[in-house]
Amino acid sequence: MKKILALLLAVVMVLGMVACASKNETPAETTTTEPAATETTEETKTEEPAAEEKTEEPAEETGAIIQKVALVTDVGTIDDESFNQATWQGVKAYCEANGIEYTYYQPTEDSTEARCISIDQAIKEGANVVVMPGYLFGASIVREQEKYPDVYFIAVDVGAGDLTEDYATYYDPAANVVCATFAEEQAGYLAGYAVVMDGYTKLGFLGGMAVPAVIRYGYGWLQGARDAAKELGVEVECNYTYAGQFNPDASITAKMEGWYTNGTEIVFACGGGIYASAVEAANIHGAKVVGVDVDQSYIDACIVTSAMKGLQNVTETILADLEAGKWESTYGGKFITYSLAEGDYVGIPTAESSWRFNNFTMEQYEAVHAKLMSGEIVVDNNSDNVNPEIEGITVNYVD
Repeated sequence: MKKILALLLAVVMVLGMVACASKNETPAETTTTEPAATETTEETKTEEPAAEEKTEEPAEETGAIIQKVALVTDVGTIDDESFNQATWQGVKAYCEANGIEYTYYQPTEDSTEARCISIDQAIKEGANVVVMPGYLFGASIVREQEKYPDVYFIAVDVGAGDLTEDYATYYDPAANVVCATFAEEQAGYLAGYAVVMDGYTKLGFLGGMAVPAVIRYGYGWLQGARDAAKELGVEVECNYTYAGQFNPDASITAKMEGWYTNGTEIVFACGGGIYASAVEAANIHGAKVVGVDVDQSYIDACIVTSAMKGLQNVTETILADLEAGKWESTYGGKFITYSLAEGDYVGIPTAESSWRFNNFTMEQYEAVHAKLMSGEIVVDNNSDNVNPEIEGITVNYVD
């Protein structure tokens, strides 16, 4: 009997062990199956991009994907209330809207070497797009464009006559460079036309340096003043000078004071921070100033209007087109001039807060603006015309 009981007990124990083994096998099978399911899902995900690549082939042709944008300033700063600031605002606006990293570099001095060092540093720190505002970058582009063929250089306000190191040999932009300039003569024309139509007849032009952009502004200013004078049947006189610099100083302020004392009513201060000297003198004598490049009306109440160019708009447009793959077809290796024929890239400010004319109306502005845009009015843009000869008004060239 004891033997039978022992045998039965042994059978029960064996059956129990088999049952336990069966229970333990179930989780093991589940664990093995789950990774298999995950692998299948991953394989499906890997296949999906392949399918997407077929539908997104145009996106592959879009070329550049902007990794980081760097702006390098010229002698100015990103808050110079002129073209450095406007270009920087374009970089900032585009990059923030599109989640792109951006920064700026300010060279340690006014030299090609210092600008190249800043460009090198920007690229070393991850920028594959470098934005450079101002003609001073011409020599830097000549040195850097071949050195970094995979970097996109956007040169704003840099023209054909700027790509040189010795003003004897001139270069074309490489395939990774675009040089954007503006029809400053049209902006100058509109400002000159507007102030004369508003009733000013004793004008002044204070240019920073006699570089192409400044020359075009001044020449356009005289042409606009001449046409308005003819239309109104009045005599207009303009003092005309270049300061040889873009920074304000006491000597320039003194010269402007002399002009205002002798009857000048309004001065077009054309070139970087030089407006500060004109504004200082104007406030002493109760006179007026015309700003440049951007709407400078917020700086001082004496600024009646500004001859503007779309620095911010153009910067944003080029960055957007670069990301969209239009670089090779539209920009690479080209000089591009933005005028009213291409769009509303130059003009004077039309915001109510900036409109400080007493007699010149918005309707008059829109009419002359439309004539420039259609080509009915053509403004001479000869940038070799440092001291332009122009009939219909009296121009006094002052050293």
